[in-house]
Amino acid sequence: MKSNSNTKLILLHKQTPLPTSGTTPFSSHRLWLFLFFLFFSTALFTWTLVTTTISSTAAAAPSAAASPLPLAVSKALLHYAASSNATAKPMSSAEIAAVSAALFRTPRPNFLIFGLTHESLLWAALNHQGRTVFLDENEYAISKFEQSNPGVEAYDVQFTTKLSQYPKLLAQAQAQAQGECRPVQNLLFSECKLAINDLPNHIYQVNWDVILVDGPRGYFPAAPGRMSAIFTAAVLSRSKKAGETHVFVHDFGREVERVFSDEFLCQENLVQLVDSLGHFLVASEVHDGESAVFCRNSSSSLPSSKDVGDEED
Repeated sequence: MKSNSNTKLILLHKQTPLPTSGTTPFSSHRLWLFLFFLFFSTALFTWTLVTTTISSTAAAAPSAAASPLPLAVSKALLHYAASSNATAKPMSSAEIAAVSAALFRTPRPNFLIFGLTHESLLWAALNHQGRTVFLDENEYAISKFEQSNPGVEAYDVQFTTKLSQYPKLLAQAQAQAQGECRPVQNLLFSECKLAINDLPNHIYQVNWDVILVDGPRGYFPAAPGRMSAIFTAAVLSRSKKAGETHVFVHDFGREVERVFSDEFLCQENLVQLVDSLGHFLVASEVHDGESAVFCRNSSSSLPSSKDVGDEED
């Protein structure tokens, strides 16, 4: 029997893969470096976007939280919501609409008001872009009104007239119509008994667009009456540099308000009667100088023997 004496050895060699151009160590490092920068840039951009959005939202929060209404409007709404059951006699909606329409005809109007009334905050709110000045006989009421409504412009007036004196005051003004009680003048220096001449100087320099006479009190003989307020409104309107002034007289149905309006605001200037509100449109006569007159066709007369002050507000 033959045996095979030749031993065969099989040697196994580990085969090392041949390097390729796309998988070199240097290329692999560059790939990881690129991915790292890509991730870092994306993260940085996302963080910047998020923080910017948060900052913008935070900055806008106070503005969003603030009321979009002007302060004067907000206070007026709160006032009338709280005083819906007030006993004070308010203006009618038609009367308020008439005054409001005149205010809206003029951009940023100058609005002068005689009397603090139920509508005072409403006037300030409606004219929040213009200038509103309140005048009242009650110094305490003016002080309280200013404290409750910072920013309002209000002054107290010391009236020296009495309602019971109005026939005499009217006669004196008619006699001095070409002198101290003339229609065009600086009231600051006037000696006319009906002139209000103790207001701050700048009040007489303003070209008033709208004037409302709703004060002082005028419903009993010892009250100041509205004679001086109507006369002063008439002179301020005619003494402005140019243009026209809307003058409103409330409680126009009462004798004093009607008689003095006829004498100094004039029926020829009467635009409309709305409930108990008379609306006059008075033109400047500053260029007429000494030839200026209150009414071209005067129709007023001294009152009858009817007792003054019997009518209620």
